[in-house]
Amino acid sequence: MTTASGITLQGVTAPLRWSDYKLIAFDMDSTLITIECVDEIADAVGRKAEVAAITEAAMQGHITDYKESLRQRVALLKGVTVQQLDDIYATRLRLTPGAQQLVAAAKAAGLTTLLVSGGFTYFSRRVQQRLGIDLARANVLEIVDGRLTGRMVDQPWGDIVDGAEKRRTLLEVASLLGIDPHQAIAVGDGANDLPMMGAAGLSVAFHAKPAVRAQAKVAIDEGGLDRLLEIME
Repeated sequence: MTTASGITLQGVTAPLRWSDYKLIAFDMDSTLITIECVDEIADAVGRKAEVAAITEAAMQGHITDYKESLRQRVALLKGVTVQQLDDIYATRLRLTPGAQQLVAAAKAAGLTTLLVSGGFTYFSRRVQQRLGIDLARANVLEIVDGRLTGRMVDQPWGDIVDGAEKRRTLLEVASLLGIDPHQAIAVGDGANDLPMMGAAGLSVAFHAKPAVRAQAKVAIDEGGLDRLLEIME
């Protein structure tokens, strides 16, 4: 294990080479952006503390059924309006410092960029566009008459993006690109990121939960996402 200021490497040595990788996959909530969207939506209906406690337990890995935990949280969001969602995006959602720089550097190095989130397309599509990310997969909130119903919409690939789906998405994209999964980088912070991080050649924990940090090859504990650029060439 080697440690620089705020960065820990386990099983790898710097500098790492961009040329060894062809794909980089990012979690969204608390990784590319500074908030957990589901918690902020819950705040609109006065349920933030309740929902945030479930989110924290899921991210720590204390809840084994991520899909059920997300269904429980989304059910509590029933009645939130599209206007409230727009307000959350406008006033609370902020890109993580260094996100734009890291995505730009990866793209300049020729990597395909992927956002794969247990969050919601209502936000991920806008984040994808802002950062110029090539591909994205997230969950779809059901909206009827301008309000959340408390349910999610099944998609052609399945129902909910959980840890297993994140891993499957990374492997699917790698296959479509004709690359080995070890030519992928996966960046995340929560327990549901561990399956895709384990499948990738380089796993990066960003201000992560202890269980995630312990298993990652690179852990960034201080500063922004662009800290990864310090160990890449």
